[in-house]
Amino acid sequence: MTGDFRRYLFPHDHPRLSEIRGLDAAEYARVASRPGTFTGGLIAGWTPLYRRPFRGVTENGTLRRDVHLPTPARPSEAAPVAAMVDAAEALLSMLAESDRTRLCREVDAVEWQTWANPEFLQFDTGIRLERTTGAVRAAVLDLVRASLSPDGYETVRNTMRINGFLGETVDLPTILGEWSYNVALYGRPHLTEPWGWQLFGHHLAVNCLVVDGRMTIGPAFLGAEPDEIDAGPHAGVRTLGRHTAAMRRVMAALDPAQRARATVYRHMVDPAMPPGRVHPGDERHLAGAFQDNRVIPFEGIRVADTTETARHAVHDAVAAFLHLLPDGPRRAALRDIAVHRDETWFCWIGGHGERDVFYARIQSPAILLEVDHHCGVFLDYDEPKPFHVHTVLRIPHGNDYGRAWIRHRRQSASPHS
Repeated sequence: MTGDFRRYLFPHDHPRLSEIRGLDAAEYARVASRPGTFTGGLIAGWTPLYRRPFRGVTENGTLRRDVHLPTPARPSEAAPVAAMVDAAEALLSMLAESDRTRLCREVDAVEWQTWANPEFLQFDTGIRLERTTGAVRAAVLDLVRASLSPDGYETVRNTMRINGFLGETVDLPTILGEWSYNVALYGRPHLTEPWGWQLFGHHLAVNCLVVDGRMTIGPAFLGAEPDEIDAGPHAGVRTLGRHTAAMRRVMAALDPAQRARATVYRHMVDPAMPPGRVHPGDERHLAGAFQDNRVIPFEGIRVADTTETARHAVHDAVAAFLHLLPDGPRRAALRDIAVHRDETWFCWIGGHGERDVFYARIQSPAILLEVDHHCGVFLDYDEPKPFHVHTVLRIPHGNDYGRAWIRHRRQSASPHS
């Protein structure tokens, strides 16, 4: 624990905080969406994107159909689907009909694409945890626990706890709370047919789908401001150190010439950047919320052209991002990603000293991972700090939300396929 973030607390009566203090999620959503405001501009730019027909992130605009083939899970790689089904059914059984209707969507519904990581509630998809009962919240957590690895579940819970800690620290508990999150189900819980769940809110989004024993969790977003709890019952909690450390190890494993090739910009806001490269909300992220169809060219250095140590570090970084998955699905994902090791690229923005802030991306046809340090939102600083971290995980070429698997499943079941 460093406690560095406490140097950047706003005064309690600062307008950044006082003007929204006491608003609930719905009230704050109306305030945030007003035209002419910073948040209103973000919402206006993001809103049309989710309605576009889904294709998937690509590196060149051409969708490859050979990347996510529908192979059933090996026994040692199977997702814990039976436990997930039991947990989902238990959740559904305790809900009133109106809440079940809000919670449930078709497996390929466009509402998958309404997840977002800001604190303002742009799309009120599913049911809101802070508006429901403790028993329902516990049942939702049981579903998350049944689906993810024990370590992954703790990361999700700690992300929620840090959000609540931030709300207490800046006295915005009705906007930044431990339960300021939405959950939705997609498809009917089943042992082999495709279905899944979505949990999203400030600094957290997980989109989990299973079919034929396979599991995917993309898109996934994990973030924190600050990336620590330094007081109270959860003091000592941190969430994203593994992500930043893993990317730093990749950069450290490159020789000087390779490090120079990997560095696409030397500064986090660089005069050489094209207009729009730093987004007002996403900053350097390219694959964040509502970017389901974005074309993101490979940049930096091809991993196959680096040192053996760097290649191992890239593998370890991918595994660190996939820690949400249970052991079996994680092994399956790493095996699928390894097929494209010769098409894997690594890029970097910023300094590479021990305390330097940075942006880093690992990208192949099968996976896209980003880490970015951000400027202050609820703390007072105008340049990125190490304790404000955003991470993104995407499954390019159409398998975000498991869409490629769903498509293959339907084609194989159709008599005309």
